[in-house]
Amino acid sequence: MAANTALTGCGRSEAPVDDDGRVRLRFATDWRAQAEHGGFYQALASGAYEKRGLNVEIIQGGPSVNVPQLLASGAVELGMGSNSFIPMNLVEEGAPVKAVAAFFQKDPQVLMAHPDPSLEGIADLAGRPFLLSTAARDAFWVWLKSKYGFTDDQVRTYNYNLAPFLANEQAVQQGYLTSEPYTVEQQGGFTPEVFLLADEGYPSYATMVLAPNAFARDNARALRSFIAASAEGWRDYIQGDGKAADALIRRDNPDMTQDVLDQARAKLKEYGIVDGGDAALYGLGAMTEERWQAFFEVTSAAGVYPSNLDWRQAFTTQYLPGRG
Repeated sequence: MAANTALTGCGRSEAPVDDDGRVRLRFATDWRAQAEHGGFYQALASGAYEKRGLNVEIIQGGPSVNVPQLLASGAVELGMGSNSFIPMNLVEEGAPVKAVAAFFQKDPQVLMAHPDPSLEGIADLAGRPFLLSTAARDAFWVWLKSKYGFTDDQVRTYNYNLAPFLANEQAVQQGYLTSEPYTVEQQGGFTPEVFLLADEGYPSYATMVLAPNAFARDNARALRSFIAASAEGWRDYIQGDGKAADALIRRDNPDMTQDVLDQARAKLKEYGIVDGGDAALYGLGAMTEERWQAFFEVTSAAGVYPSNLDWRQAFTTQYLPGRG
């Protein structure tokens, strides 16, 4: 979720240039280096940024890293937005920041359950206890309640420990398509039932590029180049050989293992997370007004945002390839 910050200090003018004349861009991710960031690392490893006149540094996130605050302080030029709530929250706070590209057309958020042949969809989880984090209750749980009639008394606290889920065969737990299901297989010895929210209509984008409005205005060429290079990186990471990106990911995050990277990349490809949805029609990184409107309508109807919020301020498509 977004930080409670006004982001009044994010109006930088022109980005700095290095000794070779390349525009320096610092890009903050939302977590420690992982396959979910693979396209950006691929663009770095392949030289896609460099050949477009950019000197890009990826600043990996973590539990204590707040991307909107980094943008607000000018510590980075660009940042990653994990889901559509983040830019929408920034609009509500009056922060001059927009999503300028969405490299995950499907939010990889999933629900997991123990194997059960009677479970065919999310609706079949009615009445079960849900293990959810505080952030999840303020995000996709809003959509789940609205669509399926689930109630808050089903919620149990999830503290990022799998033990309660493994011990309770009726429990439902939140997860990320590319992470928790694999961990359950390794620790629990079984393959969980996995329900990808996006495949049942959850309209959030993920892995978005966030840019302060003033920075985007004054560095439009560099921003377009960053998005185009990132799209090239994501295409190559999903469709080609990801070894070069994986090497950089493991350098930044020594706790990451190759088996985790391999299965995550395979799932990103299998489920069309990057190149499905709007990207299949308009290219990688694409966003549409229709998707943003759908997201706003369900969240505002649930009382998350006021009905008069100018949701169009959350995003712009003018810096995407072929636009502007």
